[in-house]
Amino acid sequence: MNLIPSEIELFGVYAPPLLYAFLFALVAMLITVRFLNRYRLSRYFMFPEGVMLAMTVIYTAIFGTWVFPT
Repeated sequence: MNLIPSEIELFGVYAPPLLYAFLFALVAMLITVRFLNRYRLSRYFMFPEGVMLAMTVIYTAIFGTWVFPT
């Protein structure tokens, strides 16, 4: 018997764990981008939008693997 649910219930709404991992990844990416912009580190990136997309994918993989395992 699998004790890990395949869906997570929050306020009566069932959603897949990957959705919550993606939402947490967006928040983590925004915090990271704000940090990079505050200390002017984003000027060293050739394509900052691509870096933000890559950070979102990386954070989603991290949160999806360790925080919200399926």
